[in-house]
Amino acid sequence: MQNILTKFAQAATRPMDYAKQWKRDTGGRVIGIFPMHFPAELAHAAGALPIVVQEDEEPITIGQSQVFSFYCGYNRSLIDQALRGEFDVLDAILFGDHCVQLLGTADVIRAHLPGKPILFNQLCSILDADWAMEETRATFRQLWLELETLTGTKIDEASVNASIRLFNRNRSLMRRIYDLRRAGETTLSARNMQHIVKSSMVMDKAQHTALLEELVTGLAQAAPKARSVRVFLSGHLCHAPKLSLLDLFEDSGCTVVDDDLYTGYRFIFADIDEAGTAIDGLASWYLTRSQKVPCPTRAVKGLDWEQYLLQAVAQSRAQGLIILMAKFCEPHMFFYPEIKEAFEKNGIPHLLVETEHEGVALESLKTRVDAFVELVGRRSSAEIASRAGATAV
Repeated sequence: MQNILTKFAQAATRPMDYAKQWKRDTGGRVIGIFPMHFPAELAHAAGALPIVVQEDEEPITIGQSQVFSFYCGYNRSLIDQALRGEFDVLDAILFGDHCVQLLGTADVIRAHLPGKPILFNQLCSILDADWAMEETRATFRQLWLELETLTGTKIDEASVNASIRLFNRNRSLMRRIYDLRRAGETTLSARNMQHIVKSSMVMDKAQHTALLEELVTGLAQAAPKARSVRVFLSGHLCHAPKLSLLDLFEDSGCTVVDDDLYTGYRFIFADIDEAGTAIDGLASWYLTRSQKVPCPTRAVKGLDWEQYLLQAVAQSRAQGLIILMAKFCEPHMFFYPEIKEAFEKNGIPHLLVETEHEGVALESLKTRVDAFVELVGRRSSAEIASRAGATAV
């Protein structure tokens, strides 16, 4: 298992190196996909390697003068990578429209990489509107044609359906790992989980799925993990949390049992329907996924992120919530007051951690996390004592 996890870690931490090697080995095209709503299945069906472009660990230097300082670390990192030549391996970039900052990032990259094809598709943001299904179908039909033109490859229905089946299998295997995680039956750390999901955003899907099959078999035979404070991680809608943060949480006595992170359960929870046409399956996937795991950049009547989080925390038997909010992430900042109010009203401890590309002061944060763990522990002890007293009576 350790060999598999090492391969995942290498692809997750050095995605462009993996893309370069894949390109040398296959001669195929590499298409960068920016978060967070477009299906990679179409690019895969065209024979390309779709990779979700990640924030990297390098300090932001030459890109700093090309972007507003109030852009989040993810967008500033993307611009810096583009100017440093990290995106040279990409044959095209697929942008979405879910964030105003990301639109600005697209403009900067387009200006500095004029020869790089930029495919921009605007998806509807009101998911339960009467016209949403047909508009989404039209958007994905347009993307289908654009990818055919870009790759010079006719994308037939059978190829898309084959890609959908492969991607669904890949997601189902990662969901199986999440099931083991919630049940406390895996020794995998939060760092390991990040590598598993992030590598699925980068690696050849057949290769990644084969490794997952082997990993899941091994995990089912592993010893259960020792119990500690069970926490749910929420937030980080575009990019991965820094591994040092995850290590700090676990070193302080937390066990991450579930999440709604983009580089986590949000990325893998929804499969594409294999029964109907490919376009209908893709459109339904887009329109329903944010209705099951709410996204603050999409609108659905009567659906609130805080209510989802309350239910998710209860279902995963988490004892507290840790919210990771990227600095200057406006969609998340808009919703946080409602999340805070809901959790305080229900007496569930939560901790807000604001993150930045340049990192956070880990020592001061450790003090806050230690206090959070102690609070959760006291609350749990009080509940046990209360239940025991009620039983005695």
